[in-house]
Amino acid sequence: MIRESDQIDTRTLSPIQLAYIGDAVYELLVRTYLITNKELTINKMHKSAVDFVKAEKQALYIKEIENILDEEEKDIVRRGRNSKSTTPKNTSFMDYKYATGMEALIGYLYLRKNKERIFQLFDMILAIEKE
Repeated sequence: MIRESDQIDTRTLSPIQLAYIGDAVYELLVRTYLITNKELTINKMHKSAVDFVKAEKQALYIKEIENILDEEEKDIVRRGRNSKSTTPKNTSFMDYKYATGMEALIGYLYLRKNKERIFQLFDMILAIEKE
């Protein structure tokens, strides 16, 4: 976890670096949600977590919540989406790009110590998932 005393200049980080940390933060949010809100076996928790974090779902989530993002957040998503990266075999190129944008946003918010906004966005993701 990032300490309150840690100062990281997010402007100097690439979108891929933001997505790298954002991926870990998002995974932790998902796992925490699953363990505290569902009575599932470990195997079922794992399968649910994989469903939450796959690029196809992340692309859906970011497209659904994009309209409530402020301009700075939209810029981070755009930078993440436009970053150069390789595409895994198991997803479409565009889904992977949008997922990278979402992860970059989560990483950015985490490094800016904006937990409240992360939780707000995650609550919206959960609402989308329950639809």
